[in-house]
Amino acid sequence: MEIIVDTANLEQIKEAAEYFPLAGVTCNPSIVKKSAAPKDFYAHVRKMREIIGKDRSLHVQVVGLDSETQVKEAHRLLEEVDKDVYVKVPVTLEGLKTMKILKAEGINVTATAVYDTMQAYYALAAGVDYIAIYVNRMTTFGSDPVTLMEDIQNKIEQEGLPTKLVAAGFHSTGQIREAFNAGCESITAPLDLLKATFGNENIIKAIDNFKKDWESLYGEGATLLNL
Repeated sequence: MEIIVDTANLEQIKEAAEYFPLAGVTCNPSIVKKSAAPKDFYAHVRKMREIIGKDRSLHVQVVGLDSETQVKEAHRLLEEVDKDVYVKVPVTLEGLKTMKILKAEGINVTATAVYDTMQAYYALAAGVDYIAIYVNRMTTFGSDPVTLMEDIQNKIEQEGLPTKLVAAGFHSTGQIREAFNAGCESITAPLDLLKATFGNENIIKAIDNFKKDWESLYGEGATLLNL
């Protein structure tokens, strides 16, 4: 099970790495605009890598719409950052061509913007490392993301493929839970949504009661350290 944070904000990445069993960081052009908007993009991505280290995955999306441009962007990205970056490529017809080329070169690829089972199957056949589906957008437009996740994961397991299914684009923590329950090996979500679990009033109340009971025995401010 992998927890990936969806952001390009350096402070959020630091916080996520400090508190969560973080497996990596992912971003796309919209996330970069929303959470970073750096003037020097490549220098910023290098800082992202510096924060998470080599043992965590870093997923960065290409911007070009045609395969030739996407491949060139992927090569530039790896030159500017490092060879371990996962190049995010939308599953379009041009993107599928890009995935085949990049995988033939041994480059890490994350297939993204998946809304349809056949999109996922084509990406699987191309040998991608991750497949990212957008859960809430599917729900908004009347599709069933749970069935899609189950179908993709079943295909991965049936054929013994190394590809990891990563769910993204969540609106609630309940959707994250559904993704894991549907078999997704990974999820990527904004830091605020990852932290939302701990805002549960029942958790807060339980901890507050523990504190009150302890202090009723040993005095205000007592801990295991000052008994």
